[in-house]
Amino acid sequence: AELVITGRCVDSALALGPLLHEFGWGIEDLDALSQGSLAGHLLECGPQSTGGLLTDWQDVASWHDIGYPIAECRSDGSFVLTKTEGTGGLVDVRSAAEQLLYEIGDPGAYLLPDVTCDWRHVDLTQVGVDRVEVKGATGRPPPATLKACAQVLDGFKITALLMIGGRDAAAKASRLGREFEKRAARLLERDGYAALRAVDVEILGAESTYGPHARTAHGREVVIKISMHHDERTALAAVVRELGSFAMAVTGLTAGGRGLPKPTPLVRLRSYLISRDRFAPTIYVDGDPIPYEEPEPLAPVAPPDDPLRKAEPFSVDDPVELPLHAIAHARSGDKGADANIGVRARHPDFLPLLRDQLTADAVAGWFAHRARGSVERYELPGVDALNFVLRDALGGGGVSSLRFDPQGKAYAQQLLDMPVQIPKAWLSHEGLTEITEVEAMRSSVK
Repeated sequence: AELVITGRCVDSALALGPLLHEFGWGIEDLDALSQGSLAGHLLECGPQSTGGLLTDWQDVASWHDIGYPIAECRSDGSFVLTKTEGTGGLVDVRSAAEQLLYEIGDPGAYLLPDVTCDWRHVDLTQVGVDRVEVKGATGRPPPATLKACAQVLDGFKITALLMIGGRDAAAKASRLGREFEKRAARLLERDGYAALRAVDVEILGAESTYGPHARTAHGREVVIKISMHHDERTALAAVVRELGSFAMAVTGLTAGGRGLPKPTPLVRLRSYLISRDRFAPTIYVDGDPIPYEEPEPLAPVAPPDDPLRKAEPFSVDDPVELPLHAIAHARSGDKGADANIGVRARHPDFLPLLRDQLTADAVAGWFAHRARGSVERYELPGVDALNFVLRDALGGGGVSSLRFDPQGKAYAQQLLDMPVQIPKAWLSHEGLTEITEVEAMRSSVK
């Protein structure tokens, strides 16, 4: 196609292209290309970098009129992140750092077609109200491969939402899920269909997504989500027809908010790396070809040096236990079936403790009920942060997942409830955030 019209479609290249034109950067200006790509990374998700997804949401004055991000760029690649004056939202080091960490994987080798970005030593400085200066990104030659994506149809799915109220609502919902799965299995067997490929039941209001870390199972109103996967649309259609009559047998069940679900295609994303020498990009403007020089790729990408790997263990004298939220803020997202969680220390003093206690194994243990694969940890000393990649942690991810959080958007907030041991002396530290647990601990040690 010569022209593709899409829905929501954005990428950091939409910022890098104009910067190449404006400042005359060449493909050899790798640090500038990395900075320009970082500008695009901070812009591409709109108000997420202007306080929209900030952990400390109470500090954001308003959301209804939130301003979209602006990057005021310089020829050396540095830029100031800001927003339109008079709009809602917030631009500060926290909001910029969370967006920097968002879905980047290895921050020392963030792979783009034009440059391999190294953002481990990016520097963020508050230079005014709603103004953050961003510099320090470096670049290496791009990889020898390009990313290609394909969508594969893998059967069909249904998702039903039903509210249950009254005493023991969560227990009723849990039983409803088990009983309906049995009824669906019996129906499919009777009608000659294969068994369901997958069933996922979550009870919203009972913290079921928290797994063993849930704190409540006694709410008096919950919503049960039942998702099912099968190869045949007609099989799921038959199951759906049973749902209405089955629901009549459940005490406390209210009307379903969305009505009976309809089977929809379950589409999986498959990503591949393809040698870039198989492609010869050609650019045309008004029908005339424009000279274009492909960057010289780097194969393989050299592993970045990691200065923090030699850091000494952090010992805690006279410890007290607080949630991670007290000393860190975080942002999470997805990359296909993998989850990405970036965690930033609220003060540089806290980073050695985070590095010592927030290990890849500790994070893997916290999400053992969600993640099936390994957990990798990367470090960004420039912004006092750690980045975690949880492999196979989203039930397939995206539209192929049966989970209520298929992109891991809540994973960061769940991780912030993980307990950490801090020195009691830090209870008066200026970097500690004012949450209920901090106030309670201060009162208890007086």
